[in-house]
Amino acid sequence: MTIVYEARTGRHGVPLIDGVDKVTGRALYTADLDRAGALVGVILRSPVAHAEIIRVDTSKARALDGVAAVLTGADCRVAYGVLPIAMNEYPLARDRVRYRGEPVAAVAAIDETTAQRALELIEIEYRELPAYFESTDARAPDAVLLHDNKPGNVEREVHHDFGDLDAGFAAADLVREHRVCCAEINHAQIEPHACLAEFDPSSGRLTVQDVSQVVYYLHLMLARCLEMDEAQIRVIKPFVGGGFGARVEVLNFEIVTAMLARAAGGKVFMQLTREETFLTHRSRPQTDVVLKLGMRKDGRFTACACEVTQRGGAYAGYGVVTILYAGALLQGIYDIPAIKYDGYRVYANLPPCGAMRGHGGVNTRFAFETLVDKMARELGLDPFAVRRANLLRAPTQTMNGLMVQSYGLAECLDAVERASGWKERFGRMPAGKALGMACSHYVSGSAKPIHFTGEPHAVIHLKLDHDGGVTALTGAADIGQGSSTMVAIAVAETLGVGLDRIRVVSSDTAITPKDNGAYSSRITFMVGNAAIAAAQNLKMLLVEAAAKKLESAPEEIVCDGGVFRVGQGGQAALSFKEVVSAALIDEGAISVKGSFTCPVEFQGGKHRGGAVGSTMGFSYAAQVVETSVDDATGQVSVDKVWVALDCGRAINPLAVAGQIEGSVWMGMGQALCEETRYLDGLAAHASFLDYRMPTIVESPAIEAFIVESKDPNGPFGAKEASEGALAGFPPALVSAIGHAIGVDLLELPATPDRLLEAIGKRRQKAAAAARKQRAAS
Repeated sequence: MTIVYEARTGRHGVPLIDGVDKVTGRALYTADLDRAGALVGVILRSPVAHAEIIRVDTSKARALDGVAAVLTGADCRVAYGVLPIAMNEYPLARDRVRYRGEPVAAVAAIDETTAQRALELIEIEYRELPAYFESTDARAPDAVLLHDNKPGNVEREVHHDFGDLDAGFAAADLVREHRVCCAEINHAQIEPHACLAEFDPSSGRLTVQDVSQVVYYLHLMLARCLEMDEAQIRVIKPFVGGGFGARVEVLNFEIVTAMLARAAGGKVFMQLTREETFLTHRSRPQTDVVLKLGMRKDGRFTACACEVTQRGGAYAGYGVVTILYAGALLQGIYDIPAIKYDGYRVYANLPPCGAMRGHGGVNTRFAFETLVDKMARELGLDPFAVRRANLLRAPTQTMNGLMVQSYGLAECLDAVERASGWKERFGRMPAGKALGMACSHYVSGSAKPIHFTGEPHAVIHLKLDHDGGVTALTGAADIGQGSSTMVAIAVAETLGVGLDRIRVVSSDTAITPKDNGAYSSRITFMVGNAAIAAAQNLKMLLVEAAAKKLESAPEEIVCDGGVFRVGQGGQAALSFKEVVSAALIDEGAISVKGSFTCPVEFQGGKHRGGAVGSTMGFSYAAQVVETSVDDATGQVSVDKVWVALDCGRAINPLAVAGQIEGSVWMGMGQALCEETRYLDGLAAHASFLDYRMPTIVESPAIEAFIVESKDPNGPFGAKEASEGALAGFPPALVSAIGHAIGVDLLELPATPDRLLEAIGKRRQKAAAAARKQRAAS
């Protein structure tokens, strides 16, 4: 990958502070932890997609030698969920199962063989019910309800109107509508789910080490489902091998492992198989979008109407938020005078879906950007010109109450247009080859947390002791995105010292302050600001100590490169270690904290669901994709990608570049090949052999541009960098395919079979038109 930012500025960034541990194998993931004396936990799963549980008999399993604990739904009295308003899932099914593979019983035994034998001895009698695997079937008038309190099997219905829609469409020179369908896709993180739980009967304390992205949520739900005092629970996050949203929610196996440990009075380790990990996914849901857009001859948008139906699976999970995000993120990127949104989150007898990188906005962005491209073609407008005609002006507030304080999309467009040679090459390439483009954006964290307690959005503790090292304590989960490195850089930059003085300890609820977790790209903006605030508080104490030692006023002290001196270039100076020694006199070890809270005005509109989509700042991205299409085989190859991302300011350009590249790859997977299909509710692609993902073989050359719009509220001006570029790739690719062979795909992924079917329909349509013309003549 070429990183143009480095060449332009000379700033390269630093390797991640945990990178060496990972590449040398020193990093310990959950499955690597010391399991000496641990029992093996396993789960019995439902073989049917929808049924009442008539009878459960565990007597034979309990009698088997080596079995320490057996649990069923009868042991799970309390439901859980990520949203306080939508907790309708139990760790083990009670009374009814709602998808194939749902946990119904669990065993802890001395070894894997004994545990599996115990599962075989558990007898469960089911009475099957009708099962629904598509949203349309689940919403049929005579469909059996999956949850009695959700009529029509709709978890959440959303209706939002902003502006005068009728007037907007009336003012348009062209109004078009299309329907697209995006397949369900999986996070496919490389590390399988795993959990190590230990319960001490003498103290009544529970310790859980786990793959979670949000240890705070896990802590809450363990206390809730085990009906324990939160003070008796400790949750630790070891290294995590990828998340992408899969581990934002508390997952059933985590609670089940903890319950087994308590029932057995000891330590239990559970690692799910790859198939079980696919079932326990919280993936991006299958989504149907009907989008209508009005456009003037000059490319200005006049109105947009969008209807979204998401197949959410069997339980609520993040569903309420996902369906709200899909509508909220229609705004905040372009100036659209009127927007109507109707959203439906539908239950189905499939594993529950949830948050995935680009949460809520990817599929609606695909529908929007591809329709824009088709309408531009029809009006004879350049796709870049259409986007430029609809740019926002920052600072501004959208119709749904989203605040935009920095906006670098124009610069992103300029960068990729110039680098790709768009003006010279667009529409002039050989047959089967073409360029396509699209734009995208994403939030820098949710401005209003789902568990609203009135506490700050982020807190950092710093400890300084005799060794002169600064330890940063953060609850923020580094799951590979480099957040611990960002914290270290923020502290070091603020203190004016090298990174080698900073240690970061993260995600241990007994040691680190509470953090709302790794989701919605919140950590850089919120935790970064908290880290700077903490470092400023520490620096103030050090400056006071230096001033006292140098017999000067604090405001005269300058710190640069770890040296404190009186005035710029002053002769009287103290090293950082000398100042630390002075500061510790009469005080001992110093502890300070810093926090960050999103101001109320950034927390969304007043309409119902208005908090979803609210954020301190949006990242913006533009992409150009060059593709080659073989219309005989339906094969699509991506030849090159140019992508520019406005991340406010790149705190660590090396990490930002990696996140841009990862966004392109994940977008490419959804666009080209990734898809979770079910056969009567059974996942047909529940392995890395069957679930098709791009590899290095398919990876194109990527030219990345980092645009810095300097957000006024971001840490050093920074915004998110991990998700904004993802949603632009699928529409850019599909637009390129359309320009290459004249076929506009309405489904993702763009697999050869779908493409050949579309080509066949185009040829049939052309043949019918030719026959009609001959008959007329």
